[in-house]
Amino acid sequence: MPSWLNVFALLGSALLPVGAQKRRCAYLASPSNALHLKEAGNVSGAEQLCGHTPCCMGYFKLGYGPPIPDLLGCNVVQMECPESSCFSSHHMENFTSCVCNTDFCNANLTWLAPSTPSPSPWGVSSICMVVVPLALLLILCIFMCHRSIRKGVAKPSYGRVTSQCSCHGLQGSDLDLGCIELRQMVGQGHFASVWSGYLRGAPVAVKVFPARSIQQYLRERTVYSLALLDHAGVLRFLGAGTAPQSRDRFLVLELAAQGSLRSFLSHSSCSWACSLRLAQSLSHGLAFLHADLQRNGTHKPPVAHGDLSSSNAVVRADGSCALCDFGCSTILCSCPEQPGWQQHRNIFQVGSAQVGTLCYMSPEVLEGCVNLGSSRYLLQGDLYSLGLLLWEVWTRCHELYPGSAVLEHRLPYEEVLGVSPSLGELVHWVSERRERPPIPLQWGQRFQEQGIYTIREILEDCWDHDPEARLTAQGAAERLATLAP
Repeated sequence: MPSWLNVFALLGSALLPVGAQKRRCAYLASPSNALHLKEAGNVSGAEQLCGHTPCCMGYFKLGYGPPIPDLLGCNVVQMECPESSCFSSHHMENFTSCVCNTDFCNANLTWLAPSTPSPSPWGVSSICMVVVPLALLLILCIFMCHRSIRKGVAKPSYGRVTSQCSCHGLQGSDLDLGCIELRQMVGQGHFASVWSGYLRGAPVAVKVFPARSIQQYLRERTVYSLALLDHAGVLRFLGAGTAPQSRDRFLVLELAAQGSLRSFLSHSSCSWACSLRLAQSLSHGLAFLHADLQRNGTHKPPVAHGDLSSSNAVVRADGSCALCDFGCSTILCSCPEQPGWQQHRNIFQVGSAQVGTLCYMSPEVLEGCVNLGSSRYLLQGDLYSLGLLLWEVWTRCHELYPGSAVLEHRLPYEEVLGVSPSLGELVHWVSERRERPPIPLQWGQRFQEQGIYTIREILEDCWDHDPEARLTAQGAAERLATLAP
């Protein structure tokens, strides 16, 4: 993430006179920016009382769905702010910004997507090209909406979606187990077993949950039943049901010919084209899962996978990957009466009751420092896991080891911590020492001559220790697209 306060420092910090109106603004800042931003006024929770300016400011990340607040508070430089609402149609790389002049006006952004995007890179030489046009745009923009301000202190609200929420209930009718022919068990997990079989003559995978795993079954079925969840990067859902005698629950899913990604990599090395197809389909699937989609009045909320690993992705016959196993996932509902990231707070309680795969967990999850009040932190945990998955795929690409043998398949950190590292070992290695899987020198050099992102840069920007500095899933997918031959 750009250090916005450094940009402000380059412009100068001339403030308005002491007698300026005391403005209340929504407040949100990372630790690296909080110290400087607090100088603009007193902070109390999610509010800031401005000391020298009548203007609120906001920076928002752009990607799938509505813009996500990234930096909010009192404006720290003297600047015209004629708009009473936070309005923007201008963006810089993956960000947009606004300034406005009413209490808490920066809590919600009114966004008008430009017809022809023209991202501008941040740098000292381009500061004036960004700030001055932005100020002009704020003056010339049509007034789009008014924020209702009640007497007293209004509370900010982030990321609301005004369309009808589709997070409630399960869609589709139950299947009759009698029409499914089970053949053989192909996998066994913490909560369910996976069988190959046939549904009306077509090959399928059947995931069977015993009665004790009802919560995992319901959570996974709810994800698969979401509206618009139809994407090549997500395993296709065909139906669900209950066994009449045992009361076991089952999900019927698309059968991936080459099994789990972990199994595939254990038995096969691959070419650069093959590994890139695996990597790109993983990133596209995660970007779709994280997307907040609106289509013809139907809404698909973002979903944080919560347990992304090579055991929870499968490989089809065409060499593409699909994400599956959503028993640890969280639906990020934006319905005011049911915020989805508050439904399953126990999913990140790492310990004896831990679910998920330890070696893929991000540093903040291992330490138990996840801000469960923000959907952004749940999504960023998936990006750390994606970085480890990409590394795992590329360790098995023989074209990345010219003149030497390809490495045997290893899980992340297996070489130094073994196959089943403890929580304490991972906290020490990943969080305290900030170690990551080794990246061979030739990986970092492969694309330097083309002037585009290297494998090293993509991996390091996915698994960065600071969650706010990580790529989005869409950003990772876009970078991987630049690696195409």
